[in-house]
Amino acid sequence: MIATVVWGTGNVGRAAIRAVEAHPALKLAAVVVHNPDKVGRDAGVLAGLDVELGITATSDIDAVLAASPRAVVYAASGDIRPDDALADITRAIRAGAIVVTPSLYALYDHRSAPPELREPVLTAIAEGGGSLFVSGVDPGWGNDVLPLLISGLGSEIDAVRCQEIFDYSTYDQPDAVRWLIGMGQPLDYQAPMLMPTVPTMVWGGQIRLMARALGVEVEEIRETVDRRALDATVTTRTMGEFEAGTQGAIRFEVQGIVGGKPLIVIEHVTRIHASCATDWPMPPSGDGAHKVIIEGRPRIEVSVEATDEGENRSAGGNATAVGRLVNAIDWLAAADPGLYDALDVPLRPATGKLGRTSR
Repeated sequence: MIATVVWGTGNVGRAAIRAVEAHPALKLAAVVVHNPDKVGRDAGVLAGLDVELGITATSDIDAVLAASPRAVVYAASGDIRPDDALADITRAIRAGAIVVTPSLYALYDHRSAPPELREPVLTAIAEGGGSLFVSGVDPGWGNDVLPLLISGLGSEIDAVRCQEIFDYSTYDQPDAVRWLIGMGQPLDYQAPMLMPTVPTMVWGGQIRLMARALGVEVEEIRETVDRRALDATVTTRTMGEFEAGTQGAIRFEVQGIVGGKPLIVIEHVTRIHASCATDWPMPPSGDGAHKVIIEGRPRIEVSVEATDEGENRSAGGNATAVGRLVNAIDWLAAADPGLYDALDVPLRPATGKLGRTSR
């Protein structure tokens, strides 16, 4: 059994505890928390399971890493603390751990990552013998392995489009939704996630990964951004009120230009309420979906709708991101130490899981 630590117990960490507990090759060894109110609480309770797991949460990172865990699922946020996240991750790698995480966007395609991010990781791998695999859902499987797999069903490929279409009122992370993305802010508010070059920093690696797999060269990456205001004040289930006239929807594209045309495109359509920007693409059903559209012959369209934690689509997306990462740990444990990307790490069948009842 591969001793595995879950570091962080927020939206991603909860799902990570459940995924590690369910995996036949992994054993939950420890849970690291930063909130003092969570210290001493059972991991099963923190994960929303109906049983206790006998692992109590701790904030003693030194003690956890001193026990030499084989793997760490790093689920702490890197959105607003990328330097701290990088320091945590390299610390775990230096201790000899395999680290899987969605928290460092620039390392989704490490070949194009800036040296100040890539070099500390490579140094930690050389010193400690650990590994790193960074992935998620979007960025992640929704715009790397899924579109590439689907492209293999076509005979002529004209363009690849990946879409995330979501109502973010289901996403229980107010700081990210209100301040990073700008929902509920005046339309002249400069949301950090939408500032020029930031979408490319987050999703550009996915464009390059797809281009590399498809055997084409991306000449440049372009960004487009559009915003819409709410026509009326709305009240959401998880994050309170959003006033009329404030930002209620955004639509942006990160475009990989090939032969002068946007042939590899990642598009996001994000709303805080379904009543805003109804002329923009809508999910096939419910509150959200991830879609892949292969323009060509034949034209292929695939929609993935995941739910978890009470039929919540955002929680379902988080759970699939966690599944991609946690299910890679045993493969990484059998591989050489290194820095891996989504084209290196296969998406494999859920061997040994069919019929296993989640606790």
